Order: sequence, then C-alpha cells, then structure tokens
Amino acid sequence: MESTAGSLDVAQQTDVEITSEYNEMKQLIAAGVEQVQYETTHQEQDQNLSLQNGEVQNPGQPSQMESEETPDISEDQNNSNMPEKKDDLEDQELSETVNYSKDSSHQTEVSTEHLQEIQENNTQSTIVTEEDRDSNLPRLSENRPEKKISSDDPSATATVKVMLAPDGQVITVAFSIGKSIEHVKSYFASQMKIPEAVIRIMFEGRIVEDSETLVDLGIRPHGMIQLEMHSKNPENYPIKAMKLQHEYSMPDVITVRVQTGDEAYQDIAVEIERLNYRKPYLGGYQHKVTGVVFHHAGTQTVPKKIPEKDIARFCRDTQTVFEKKKPQQSRNTMATQMTKIGCYVTNITDRLIEPKKYVTADEFHARRLKAVITIQTYFRRFHAKRVVQQLREERRLRLEWEEKEELRKRKEKQERLRKEYERRMNPKNKEDFELLYHALELWRKEELERINQLYTGAERKAALCALLDQETHLISSIGRHKIDAGEENQQKAIQNLLSKCCEPKRWKAFDGKTTEMDTQFTIRARELRDIYNSVNTKYFNRDERLDALLTLKHTVKEHDCKLTQEIVELIDREADLLMRGVQNSNLEGLRKRISTLFLQYIKIPTFNPEIARLLKVPQDYAVFRKNIYFCPSCKSYLPSTEFSLSANARSIGRCRKCSKLDNEARQREEFTKYKILLKQLKKSETDYEDDAKIAFLLQQEDLQYLVENIWGSNSALSACDDLYELVMVRWDKYYEWSPWNCILLTKEEAAAHLKLANADQAYGIVFIQKIKHKHTLAKNYFSQISEMAPFIHGDKSDQMATVNDLVISKPIADSFQV
Repeated sequence: MESTAGSLDVAQQTDVEITSEYNEMKQLIAAGVEQVQYETTHQEQDQNLSLQNGEVQNPGQPSQMESEETPDISEDQNNSNMPEKKDDLEDQELSETVNYSKDSSHQTEVSTEHLQEIQENNTQSTIVTEEDRDSNLPRLSENRPEKKISSDDPSATATVKVMLAPDGQVITVAFSIGKSIEHVKSYFASQMKIPEAVIRIMFEGRIVEDSETLVDLGIRPHGMIQLEMHSKNPENYPIKAMKLQHEYSMPDVITVRVQTGDEAYQDIAVEIERLNYRKPYLGGYQHKVTGVVFHHAGTQTVPKKIPEKDIARFCRDTQTVFEKKKPQQSRNTMATQMTKIGCYVTNITDRLIEPKKYVTADEFHARRLKAVITIQTYFRRFHAKRVVQQLREERRLRLEWEEKEELRKRKEKQERLRKEYERRMNPKNKEDFELLYHALELWRKEELERINQLYTGAERKAALCALLDQETHLISSIGRHKIDAGEENQQKAIQNLLSKCCEPKRWKAFDGKTTEMDTQFTIRARELRDIYNSVNTKYFNRDERLDALLTLKHTVKEHDCKLTQEIVELIDREADLLMRGVQNSNLEGLRKRISTLFLQYIKIPTFNPEIARLLKVPQDYAVFRKNIYFCPSCKSYLPSTEFSLSANARSIGRCRKCSKLDNEARQREEFTKYKILLKQLKKSETDYEDDAKIAFLLQQEDLQYLVENIWGSNSALSACDDLYELVMVRWDKYYEWSPWNCILLTKEEAAAHLKLANADQAYGIVFIQKIKHKHTLAKNYFSQISEMAPFIHGDKSDQMATVNDLVISKPIADSFQV
C-alpha cells in the first residue's frame, strides 16, 4: 500500500509538471507568432514608404526596392494561415503530451519534428545556388525573420532532379527558377563533354523547348521537379553516367608567399610530409545547433636523426623499472571452509609450504653483481676469441702473400738469369755484347785476384801471360759473334727500311676509323722491294734467276746514269755465265755486287722518292749547317743526336760510338740495369700526366751517378742492393720527379710510399734528415737541370738534341760547327 501511494504521488506530480511546461511552451509559440506578424507589418510599411519616395524623386526610374526584391503575392495568405497552423501544432503537441503522461512516462520531451517546423517558420529559408553546390560548403540559416519570395523572383532556387537515360542515374542540382532549359543543357554538356545540340530534355512525356524556363514548367521557389535527359545521337554521343567528385588530395609541395618587408614578398617551397600510419582518435565535440562534429588533432615534427659513429659499441638496451610500495585492500572478498562438526574437507591436495631463508637487499644486489660479472666474463671471452681469430686469419693471409711474393721473385730471378744466359750464348744487339764484355771483365778480375793470392815472382808473370792469352782468345771469339750478329742485323735493318718505304699513308678520322692510302711513291717503293727480295733469294734455278735478272734490268734501264750502266753490265755478265753453266758458288761475289749496287739505287731519292724521309744523311746541303758537331776522338762531324751528354756537361766530348768502344776496351761496364731503371722512371712520370720534364733530361750515366754515389745502390728503407728490384719514385708525390725530390726503394716499398698523403709526417725525424741531406747533394750536382727544364718542348724523341744545344756554349759551337 505504501509503494502504491508513492507511485500515485509521483504520477500526480509528473502531470502537474507536464501541464506547467506545456503552458510555458504555448506562451513562447504565441509570442513568436506575434513577433513575426509585427515584423512583417513593419516591412510592408517600409516598403510602401520607399516606393512612394522613389516615385516622387524619380518618376521615370524604378525604385531600388523593386529592382532588388519583388513583393510576394502570397505573403498575406501565408501570414493569415499561420495562426491556424500554430493552433493545430499546439493541439497536436498537447494531445501527445497527455498521452505520454497517461503512459506513466517519467520524462518530458517536445517533438523534434515540431521544434524544427517552428524553427523553420522563424528563420529565413536558405537559398542554394550552383556556386554553393560546386564549393560543397553548406550554408547555415541565420536566426532572423523569414522573408517570403514569390514565384516571379528569378533569383529564387529550386531543386532539379535529372534522370540520365538509359543508365537511370539521377543527378540533383539546384538552379534558379528564372534559368531556361538551354542553360540546363549547357551545364550538363560541359560536365559530360558532349555537344549541347544532341541533348534532349523531357518533362512528363513531352519535349521541353530551350526557351522555356523552370517557372514555365510550374516549379515554385524551393520546390522540386524531375526531368529526363536523352541523346539525339546515342551512337556517337551517348549519355554516360557522371563521375562523382574525387576527394581533394594535398600536393607533395606547396608554395607559400611570406611578407618579408613593407612591400616585399618571398615565395617559399614547403614540402608536405605524409605520415605512414593512421592518426589516433583523440576525442572531440559536436556543435549543438549545426550538428558539425569537431575532432581533436595533434601533430609532431620528424625527430632529429642521431648521426652514426664508426665506433664499435658493445652494450645492451635496458629498461628501468620504477617500483612503488603501497598497501591496498583486495576488492574481491573470498570465503574459506574448514573442517568442523558436520563438514568434512579433504586435505589430499594440500601441500606444506616452508619459509625459506630471508634474502637481504645487500645479498640480492651482490648476487646480481656476480651474475653481471659472469656475463661480462663470457662476453669478453667471446670478443677476445673473435679478435684472436681475426688476427690469426690476417696472419695466415699475410704468410700466404709473402710466400707467393717470394715464389714470384724467385721465378722472376730465374727467368732473368735464363735470359742473361741466352743473351751470352747468342748475342744479337749492343746490350748483349755489353753483357759479354762485363762478364769477361768480372772473370778477369777474379782470375787476377786469384793469381795475386797464389803466385809470386816468375810464376805470377807466367800466370798473367796465360790470363792475357785467354782474354785475347775470348775477345776474338766475341768479335766473331759480333760480325755475325752485325750481318744479320744489317739484313734486318735493310728489310725494315724497305718495309717503311712501302707503308701506305694512314690517318684517323673523327669516328676513330683508320684510313689508308697508297701513293705512286709507295707503289714504286713496293715494286723495288719485291725486286730486291727476288734478287737476293737463294735456291732459284737458272730460268727463275734469269727472269729476276731480266726484271731488274728493265727496271734500272728507266734511268740512264753511271750506276744503272754498271748494274746492267753486271746483270749481262751473270746471265752469260749462267748460260755457260757456271756453278752458283762461283757466282756469289758477282751476285753480292749486284745486290749492293741495286740497294744503292733504291736509296737514291731520284729513283725512289719515298726513301728521302728515312735517310740519315739529308739531301739538302743547307741542313748540314745545323746541329753538326766535331768528335775529337774519331775526327768525324756528326749530328747532335750522336753525342751523349750528361746533365752537368760543359763540353761536347766524344760521340756515342767512341764512348762505347772505350767502355769495351777499358771499364767494360754494363748499363742494362740503369736503362731498365730509367725506363721505369719515365713510364711512371708519364702516368702522372702533370707535364713532368726533368726525368726526361737524364741519361743513363746521370742515373748511374745518382744511384751509386747518392743512394749507394741500396734501398733507403730495407737496404736491398738488387737493382732489378729497386725503383726510383717521388719523395713528395704532389711535385714532379727531380734528383732532389726522389727516393730509391723496392717495388713493394714504393707502392706503400706512394699511398702516403704526407711523407714528411709519416717517417721519423732522423730518417727525414737523412733523405733531405741526399736531396741537397743531388741538387748541387745537377744544378744545370733547373736551367734546362724550361726549354724542353715538343716530342720526347727530340729532347736529346735540345739538351745538346743548351749545354754547348756559343764559342765552342762556332768553332765546331761546319
């Protein structure tokens, strides 16, 4: 009974509250209606007053109010019907409220539909134009009294639904009611990229003309109409479904104009960085009136990257745990049951728990420290094993490399000794005979030293005489080898000379291809070479030999001179002897004379014009007055290229042939090692491509003095004395080679030295002082090189002549010159 009475009281109280709220709402609605009627009456009075003023001021001109807005004809009717409408709404709301209270509801709610309808009556209607639709920005209605727009107002808008046939797509667009159908066609033609003439608009089954407007079709402001769109030429211009507008995408780079002064602006390119993850939802709120939802947003700049260092670190990432002790009460209340009278609880699954030894904080940290030390010990052991393994691998590779280098050096030395033995057994050029004479001199010195140690008096003299006889015999044997090699070399030189005369003219085109051309002179030289080879060919029978002699006779008869007459006479003599049956061995002298005279015929430019550019003796007598000097040893006038001058020479001295002969008779030195060393030096300086000149001024005698007297024929680092393993390189690689900027090292040491960025900082002070002292001695000895270097021009082959011209003083040149 008490609960029933309480519920009745609550129901009575709810009905009273609902009735009071309904009365307040009714009063608010009546006040809103009165305000709308009051504002409408004042607007009509202001409009009439402005019309009267406009007619009085300018009777011939329409008033501004008429041009801006045309009064709505149905405005009074709407205003008159408004109280009835409000009364109906009030009755409907009252009935809903009473029914709601009868259902014993505990909440009071005003219908949302009626509130929206009341708000629409109290606010001005929103006009949506084509521009508003394109911008996709809906406008919110302002809270101001509604102003009615008549159907005659062309600025009022209406909703037009167009169905595209045959796809059936419906497109909704807002147009002004004053727009014509032609304007609608133009809009859709621009959107669908088809001609306007092929579009047909239909309304209620009939074709709409282009001149008709939306008002003519019966549409009212803020109303809606549905049209159909067809194509007159569906095969060529079909009506396709329109694509929806894509979502706007931010570009990768945007340009921002920033004001830097009063009238100065600067365009700055800003790069848009896109996140590769979805931003989290951070909450937001909703606007109560418009219903727009706003989200909270956050941003963060890209963190700065820490530059990586080339230092190896051995560490582990750790996570620190913050501990906090705080007592708390368990939220869940649990009950337990024990054995008692009338209740038995089994203890089969029970287990006995004994307290263990209490661990203090110091013991715990000590145990942790011990574990850390154990981990560090094993890690250091692992790291040490890896380092040792790497060192062992490097040592193995180093030993393999040293073994290969030792094997390579041994093979190179064996190959060099084999070549030297071959050169001694079969000498062919000047270097081979120099090697023979050098070996002979070494043998003589060893024998002389042995005789001086073993014998004295008469026995010594007898041993010396025997040594002299052996030396004489060996020299004569070397001389015979030299004669044979000279003949063979002479035939090779003749063949090379004839082959050079026959070579065609060659040049390279812009595309890299080589072009060859034969002239009348090269063809003539080729014919003479073939005749010369046929004349000197052995093992010809009598008929073949007669044919070769006949060809030679016709060739030389083209020119009549004493030489050709003598050749023709010798040819007739050999032909007569061949017809008489004389043996070939008896004709060797005659054939040798014919070959020699014909070679002399070939070397005359009148008969062979191509030979003129290859002769050592120029045909122009004016050339003899240039670069011709006198040799005091052989009493001959020779060109400057036949003289070998050192870098510090003050006079010409002997020619190359006399120097070579004096070396064979006296010193018997071998310059092959220094020639190889000088060749390597010139090649390395050419590879630098920095226009080095001083290295090409040195002769083998200068390099010999530099190696033997300055550097002691030893490596500056390892004291290696094998000249075949030594090379001369730059001390400072950034400057050209010179006697005061060089160092003598082995090939491996030179390769390591050239990798140094600064040699003055890589070596010790004592070693650098030693090198600088040697550089000073070399600079004092080769003082003239610095004066000759600026005059070196042209090809490297012409440098010797230029050096000879520089070192010969003018009085000496005048006395020796022809």
